[in-house]
Amino acid sequence: MIIKFLLIFLVLSFAVRFILPVLLRFFVGRFVQKQARRYGQQFGGGSPFEAAFGTPPPQPRNPAPGSGNVQVDFVPPKPQKGKNQEFRGGEYVDFEEVK
Repeated sequence: MIIKFLLIFLVLSFAVRFILPVLLRFFVGRFVQKQARRYGQQFGGGSPFEAAFGTPPPQPRNPAPGSGNVQVDFVPPKPQKGKNQEFRGGEYVDFEEVK
């Protein structure tokens, strides 16, 4: 009787320790992929795994400049030389606290 109990206990513990994690990983992985496909179809795209593993992402319209060439979109205006660029402070304003 005890030997039969120990044998069943060892078989169940072996199944729980080694077989159950493999089965759970398989079923949870399939479930996640199914939900990802459903989510992608709902929002107008294919599977989110397509971009990661399938088709390469689209290339940008303006490729990076070639060797040593730099494109500048905005050049700030240069300050006029007639104005004094150094700030020496403003005028003093007398302050009186009113309660």
